[in-house]
Amino acid sequence: MSDMPSRVTIQEEGPREGFQIEPGPIPTERKIELIDALSETGLEKIQVASFVNPRRVPGWADAEAVVAGIKKKPGVRYHALWLNEQGLLRTLAAEGLEMKGSISTTTSEKFMRNNTNRGFEENDQVQRNQIAICKENGVPVERLGVMTAFGCNFEGEISSGKVLIAVERMLAIAGEAGESIKVISLADTMGWATPLSIKRIVGAVRERWPEHRIGLHLHDTRGQGIVNAYAGMEVGVDLFDASVAGLGGCPFAKLKGAAGNVCTEDLVFMCEEMGIATGVDLDRLIDAALLAEDIVGHPLPGAVMRGGSLGALRRQSA
Repeated sequence: MSDMPSRVTIQEEGPREGFQIEPGPIPTERKIELIDALSETGLEKIQVASFVNPRRVPGWADAEAVVAGIKKKPGVRYHALWLNEQGLLRTLAAEGLEMKGSISTTTSEKFMRNNTNRGFEENDQVQRNQIAICKENGVPVERLGVMTAFGCNFEGEISSGKVLIAVERMLAIAGEAGESIKVISLADTMGWATPLSIKRIVGAVRERWPEHRIGLHLHDTRGQGIVNAYAGMEVGVDLFDASVAGLGGCPFAKLKGAAGNVCTEDLVFMCEEMGIATGVDLDRLIDAALLAEDIVGHPLPGAVMRGGSLGALRRQSA
């Protein structure tokens, strides 16, 4: 327990994660409404859009309009997802977004072909091209991501060795361009992780690169999201992606009903009860979760949004 952090940083990904997979169509103004509500919760970073091919991800055909319509709140950093050079250029053209470069790969080439229609060698060149664009625009490249870091529906179990190879490959590409990676993000893209595999994979990466901060992007496909987050904290992880009300899922995972990230308000509740700071107002976050459910028009999997926080109950019983 000595590695348990006193504070964790939560990067909200619900809008991007959720609106890419919901059948919709969801009006642009309602997407903006949710992002504006999340801006009032104390969350410091919100992923607000996905600049990807609208033919493959029609839910984000209005990415530019959403970004333009947000009421940007001072102190909140808004960012977006891109997967290739064209998406990066669109992101750079959008006003009001935080621009910090990132590069990414997967441990599973079969998943990569389904997700981005390219293999490892082509992906390496895409990452080099994106670094070049970032350098031309004065954008530092500080983060690398590894998808399918804990398992893959196409290739099965993933060894820690495969994860280390993927990280090493991306670090080498960044190093070639003189960029210094600060964060290694490990994604449980298809919900294969368990607390044991979280500790095994994170432990292997920490042992190999102790100077880097590790983040976790966890999906709750098999109900393990929150316990996996706890396991990550036990081995020192203090950076998590999360999704309000449990919105989202991967549209290319080939798994019907694939769940989104670990639920933001459930994660905040757990941290709050453990005395771990997040800087997030849980009651306002619950209101945003209920709004998300109203926008998509069907029940969402968050638990704390229904059970509520314990603050009011404690006050009543005092």
